[in-house]
Amino acid sequence: MSVDPPGWVRDAVFYQVFPDRFAASDRVPKPGALEPWDAPPTNYGYKGGDLLGVSERLDELVDLGINALYLNPVFTAASNHRYNAYDYLSIDPLLGGDAALRELLDRAHDRGIRVILDGVFNHVGRGFWPFHHVMENGADSPYRDWFYLDDAVLSGAASVRAYDIPTDGVPIERGYRSWWGVPGLPKLRIEHPAAREHIFSVAEHWLRFGVDGWRLDVPQDVEDPTFWPEFRRRVRAVNPEAYLLGEIWDEAPDWLTGDRFDALMNYPLGLAILGFVGGAALDHQVIAGQSNYARSLIALDGQAFGRALERNFSVYDPAVTLAQFNLLGSHDTPRARSVMGGEPALLRLATFLQLVLPGAPSIYYGDELAMEGAADPDCRRAYPPTGATLASEASAMREFVKAAIRARHRHAALRVGEVRIAASGERWLLIERRAGEQRAVAAVNAGESPVDIDLAAVGRTAGLHSVELPGMTGELLERGSGPVATLPPLGAIALVDD
Repeated sequence: MSVDPPGWVRDAVFYQVFPDRFAASDRVPKPGALEPWDAPPTNYGYKGGDLLGVSERLDELVDLGINALYLNPVFTAASNHRYNAYDYLSIDPLLGGDAALRELLDRAHDRGIRVILDGVFNHVGRGFWPFHHVMENGADSPYRDWFYLDDAVLSGAASVRAYDIPTDGVPIERGYRSWWGVPGLPKLRIEHPAAREHIFSVAEHWLRFGVDGWRLDVPQDVEDPTFWPEFRRRVRAVNPEAYLLGEIWDEAPDWLTGDRFDALMNYPLGLAILGFVGGAALDHQVIAGQSNYARSLIALDGQAFGRALERNFSVYDPAVTLAQFNLLGSHDTPRARSVMGGEPALLRLATFLQLVLPGAPSIYYGDELAMEGAADPDCRRAYPPTGATLASEASAMREFVKAAIRARHRHAALRVGEVRIAASGERWLLIERRAGEQRAVAAVNAGESPVDIDLAAVGRTAGLHSVELPGMTGELLERGSGPVATLPPLGAIALVDD
């Protein structure tokens, strides 16, 4: 089976939005008191961000160079994160309802921005209407086989106890399976024909509504191996250009052979970038707050980073590599800046690497402003409101990200070019990319001392010129031995030809 990621993804720069925290519109009435916008986020508090707020700030994203959005869950749910849907066929009223998504899609598409939604189909919320039906009717509910109910519930000897609170440390027999044992997340029995058909109809409905793809939550936890291939067939029948992105944190080439997903959230690449750029500055107290980071994020020298990149690019089909969702952080991780000790220059360098490597880069909302944050919920802080005065480091970071994205859009070699690690040293790396006759070279110094990198490893340099990137002061110089990239500490240079 051949792989066929949508062509538009190779040229995409995504922006991930956690809807409750990005922007609030006066056009979406709020039913009651909200957590103050500028207060530290909590697990249960609502800031009141909504989809019309996103819609009203699209021009800022266009100015940044964004041409694709990934929205964390938007379906009606009883949490600020909405990973516990109780109605997949309605947009949460707190986000503005279906009409708000309609406006956002129309305005985004008018600006050339694609939009993908978060599909959480392994588990549901306790309020999911079929599960509520089971709670009310037990084994007599016609929806009983949509879930993994205990034998005692199915026989009528026990009831579903979804809301009971343990006392004296005594575990409760709740009567059903849930995701990771969290009682608020009943696991959907996806192999049941009616349950799976409901999920397929949900995916088809929102594609017909106008969304451009799905990010699929914890797909490895769906136990029916026939589900995702059928999901893909159903989705592609509605929209052959729909992007299917799986949330799998590790290397998983078997999932990207053309029968299930187009790409994965490329955490291995992000961890390698953070490990190389962060080096000795990695904040292990922050890292310890996220289990995958605590297990996998280590300091890397230039050679080890180069090997990690080569493996990341070789383990998948080249077409898949160009469609991978490349991220430095997300709603599930500490902010990249905080992971690297809070130093904005390190975030700038990591973002440079993210934007010159193959795949579709994703900016987690606020990273373009050098926002900080430890593990969830701190990584989900509120975005500065419209008209807010930005700190100088936030403005400087945004100008850098804007310029780097612009360079990526302008130069095909930075988007779709083949990639080669041309040379590496203790704290530096030289990368070459080629797209037909076009070339790009990126030299990176993650060390605390300046370095001169001999460019002989990339061959001809005639015609290459540097990309102007605010905050990056690397230079291309001619020395007696030939051209060199001279880089200050935490410096980089991108060279392109036109």
